[in-house]
Amino acid sequence: MTRQLTRHVIGSAADLPPGSRKLVKVAGREIGVFNVHGAFYALANICPHGGGSLCEGFVTGLSVAPRPGQYELIREGEFLRCPLHGWEFEIATGQSYCDPKNTRLRTFNASVEHGAELVKGPYVAESFEVKVEEDYIVLDL
Repeated sequence: MTRQLTRHVIGSAADLPPGSRKLVKVAGREIGVFNVHGAFYALANICPHGGGSLCEGFVTGLSVAPRPGQYELIREGEFLRCPLHGWEFEIATGQSYCDPKNTRLRTFNASVEHGAELVKGPYVAESFEVKVEEDYIVLDL
């Protein structure tokens, strides 16, 4: 049996600029929606390690050490650090960087769609073709 996905509009894309996040409650679930460099991602707001409100954690980058005693932060804004225990997860995939083989976040599809395409509905207004012929307006019924 295939489960039918339900869709939920959570707000305007303009209200979530790059680098921001929004916590929402959808169908009883707390979900964090993130705009990472113009791409949208949605994560369950629960840390699989400690159960904390993960999406309220610090958004950061990935620390790399090209040589001992020196480090740099790359991929800034692409990782989320749990506020309870500091575990880090990649926002785009939900992958844990502390336990990559066994731990990952629940992710949800987040997309941007034009409002006119979102709600077409079964209702269609009756319309008529209009033509202009010389000085007369003619309706075709």
